[in-house]
Amino acid sequence: MGEQRRRYDRAFKYEAVKLVTEGGRTVAEAARNLGIHENLLHKWKKQYLEDTEHAFPGKGRLKTPEEALRKLQRELADVREERDILKKALAIFSKGPK
Repeated sequence: MGEQRRRYDRAFKYEAVKLVTEGGRTVAEAARNLGIHENLLHKWKKQYLEDTEHAFPGKGRLKTPEEALRKLQRELADVREERDILKKALAIFSKGPK
């Protein structure tokens, strides 16, 4: 059977990246000290530098702006559906009795 994949929390990733960006250590040295693969630390560093505030959102979560956009799109779809239902109801009731 394969090896179980290790998971790292957001705080660990931030601290690992800070060792490299602010601590003056090389990626190889920091990775070796933390017991992680060098490529993994390079990936985290890249994610951090691309979007410092929203880096490492977690499994299955979107970055905050994307999450807000997705929520607004869902709300818009719901409102449109409600509007269409009301339009149909208005058309039915405005015909009046025969």
